Amino acid sequence: SFSSLYASHLYHHNLFMSDKIFEKRPSIEANAYFLGRRLTLKNFKEEERLTQSPFVIKAGMDGYAVLFRYGTVVLFGLNAVEEEVFLKDLEPFVVNSFDSPSHEVETVVVDKSKQEGSNPKNITLKQWDLARLQLVADVLSKSAVLSYFENNMSETFDKLEPIAAELQSGGPAVSKARDLIRHVGMTLSTQRMMVGHVEIDDKPELLWEHVALEGFYSRLEDDFEIQERYEALQKKLDLIYRTSDTLLHMLHERKSLRVEWYIVILIIFDILLHLAEKYLGI
Repeated sequence: SFSSLYASHLYHHNLFMSDKIFEKRPSIEANAYFLGRRLTLKNFKEEERLTQSPFVIKAGMDGYAVLFRYGTVVLFGLNAVEEEVFLKDLEPFVVNSFDSPSHEVETVVVDKSKQEGSNPKNITLKQWDLARLQLVADVLSKSAVLSYFENNMSETFDKLEPIAAELQSGGPAVSKARDLIRHVGMTLSTQRMMVGHVEIDDKPELLWEHVALEGFYSRLEDDFEIQERYEALQKKLDLIYRTSDTLLHMLHERKSLRVEWYIVILIIFDILLHLAEKYLGI
């Protein structure tokens, strides 16, 4: 069929491209951006796609872009002007874009004498090929997502603290109930996205085809502390949810207690009025 012929052509084309990418460049810069809640990739033409999962296309004069449906793009080998143009052209494909996207940058070098992985200065590869770029992109993409939500968690804790302080001092925090509900909603939304869309704790399907690169990916994932950061973020999300839920419960109790006092006061007022009518003739 045409689809199988095209897939075969695309596969062999990718093998050719894998041998040719960055062949005269000892190092490149990799930039990962978490741009929004989702990227609509279906509008990209089939002939533009070098690989499907993760999604790779050519970018700039001699660079590549790896795009992820959950809202990130990782750019390899683009200069500053090319990056700016590419990100501008990508804007129509970003759903619910962020005002302040998170950004991760790393230098990637080829050195056959060293073990593949990362160090404080760069990420080292044995050779340039699309499979290795895809795995680097997967880790950088997840790191950018984690960085974004880690920053959000800090801001959320800062917002919860004054509300808790008001309640502790007996101040009027009932008006903050909407903020608490929003925090709970944000927490549930983040958990759904992290687990369902980003799949941070899952290894990429690409490793099924490139088993020899599994050690490289594991080292890279460990160096960026992806699993540790993910677990820490999950604990913070759980803490925010429980804190918000507890504060909401306290607010509801205070509101219910206030309503009960209003009812008691009305009953007492009604009794006093009745006694005044009976004994004082008012």
